[in-house]
Amino acid sequence: MTIKETIDLLGKILTNILTALYEPFGFALLLSFLAMFFYLYAYEPTTAGKGWKNAIVTWYRKFKESVCFRKLFFLAFVTSLILFRTLLNRKMWMNPLSDVMGGWGIWETVNGERKLTTECIENVIMMVPFSAVVLWTFGEKIENSLKKILWQSGKIAFCFSISIEMLQLLLRLGTFQLSDIFYNTVGGVLGGVCYSGIKKAIKKM
Repeated sequence: MTIKETIDLLGKILTNILTALYEPFGFALLLSFLAMFFYLYAYEPTTAGKGWKNAIVTWYRKFKESVCFRKLFFLAFVTSLILFRTLLNRKMWMNPLSDVMGGWGIWETVNGERKLTTECIENVIMMVPFSAVVLWTFGEKIENSLKKILWQSGKIAFCFSISIEMLQLLLRLGTFQLSDIFYNTVGGVLGGVCYSGIKKAIKKM
């Protein structure tokens, strides 16, 4: 493979990944915004329940003042991104067990033609911010050792991925694939690495 072909390939991969992240961005932002309104109605009904103007003012005040509220908002946002990609924007499949092993590389053969697919890379990338934000939100309950952080991040991503795949299987939305679970778990561990690195960098500042 020449340098030009390599650059073209990397360009296609980057374009596919950015498109996959851009498509659900507006939906995820709106859904997480509304989810935090439900949170306010549950925990601060006296201020949030006095009309939509008071609700918006209360939302903005909580986002500005409460670190916990901001953490939950970002967690809702990355969760919405993943759910849009994996469940909410999927077509019905007649046989969700038609491709259990899934794709393990960036090339697939469709009708005898070799095509580029970035699904495995997307599965890794979308779990990186998810596990990092989960650790950021509930990190006080986890020990600071790298081994514990990586174990927890991998476990979080694995359990979340299994839940998504089971829902795809039961609701016939997409296909149940072992490769998705593997790459999601890898992404979760990488998210733990990022979380640990950022946490150590902040402590040194």
